[in-house]
Amino acid sequence: MLELKDGFILYHGSYCEVKEPDLAKCAKRKDFGQGFYLTTSKEQAENFLKTAIVKAMAAGKIQENQKYGYISTFELQISRELKIHIFEKADVDWLHCIAAHRKKKLFVEVEREMEKYDVIAGKIADDATNATLTAYLAGAFGNAGDKEADDFCIKQLLPNKLKDQYCFKTEAAIECLKFVEGEKVWLK
Repeated sequence: MLELKDGFILYHGSYCEVKEPDLAKCAKRKDFGQGFYLTTSKEQAENFLKTAIVKAMAAGKIQENQKYGYISTFELQISRELKIHIFEKADVDWLHCIAAHRKKKLFVEVEREMEKYDVIAGKIADDATNATLTAYLAGAFGNAGDKEADDFCIKQLLPNKLKDQYCFKTEAAIECLKFVEGEKVWLK
């Protein structure tokens, strides 16, 4: 069961140590929209390092030969009431939320509904599931939003094996994260 409570330890994998998350630097068209993404799985954060480094190299943010990244660890200290939406499982609502944020003008009402939350949590659509989601958005399973396309896509994603992700979307949410430490991790 996904939850978010005081004292939670969350991890963020990146090409650099992140002590103070900056929402302005966060990508806009990610699974739950623009925000600072964390997970309860240190392994998941570590698995993301290679992707983060490749993207940073392509954007000219780091040198071409960087072979390491960082796991930044945060403790959640809820100091205010946050509006939190949790997708308990990878179902059609979760799929439509991800599709709405990844592709403009698809499920606009879903994207608008999600704007009211400080934090959105749910299963992560990681690199292993990206090809399936890309095919879904391209219409390979039928029209996105049709029951048959939705059902087929969800079955392909193996929802029970997906890890979690927490998207901190607002400054109020970011203020509840206390940086604990940064760990340099060399790529294998």
